Amino acid sequence: MKQNELRPPAGAKHKKKRLGRGDGSGHGTYSGRGCKGQNSRSGGGVRLGFEGGQLPLIQRLPRKRGFTNLFKIEYNVVNVGRLEIFSPGTEVDSEELLRAGLISTRDHPTKILGQGEIRHPLVVTANRFSASAEKKIIDAGGKIIKA
Repeated sequence: MKQNELRPPAGAKHKKKRLGRGDGSGHGTYSGRGCKGQNSRSGGGVRLGFEGGQLPLIQRLPRKRGFTNLFKIEYNVVNVGRLEIFSPGTEVDSEELLRAGLISTRDHPTKILGQGEIRHPLVVTANRFSASAEKKIIDAGGKIIKA
């Protein structure tokens, strides 16, 4: 088989409908647009979402408006107060947090937030830290590592 012998299967190709080429063609006079009216004229038709003056669906469902940010980063969020369960001097990373049940998956990056108190030093490894979480861990004698 040669490249010049390749053909699409029978019935896969259709001839373009030629409009306005006389009544004998079957597509003359009104050219498939019917008689008079908005859609028979050039530039005719209504805008996307127009429902003939009825309140459009997009306005009837306000909760559906807006958009979804494709670049949003979902974080595993853990508050500093929840880190109290680890013994002093422990190296806490996403693996340890998963084992302790503080996060549900390692697919998302981890962020440590500052709610709660921590009383003993820990070495905490995470992707992000809030300013207050950083301060509380360091003040307790711990250390932070940004992964």
